[in-house]
Amino acid sequence: MNQDAINRLIGARLRHRRRLLGLTQADVGRGCGVSFQQIQKYESAAVTLSANMLWRLSRALSVDVGYVFEGLGERRSASQVSAQESR
Repeated sequence: MNQDAINRLIGARLRHRRRLLGLTQADVGRGCGVSFQQIQKYESAAVTLSANMLWRLSRALSVDVGYVFEGLGERRSASQVSAQESR
């Protein structure tokens, strides 16, 4: 799996968790000390997350850091991840 695919899957997991909690990108951004635009970039995989930001996002979304990596060993697309999690 290449870096772009990993970034897309992580972004999909972050977006799904944020929506489950009923949070906006601005809410998560405030919790991490960044703008909603930056959260949007992470969710859309436009930029790669640093370890520090990944930790901050996991705290803002009340999940273990490992949450975003669940399923990465499986070959699934971001849309498949979102579809499975919405069940």
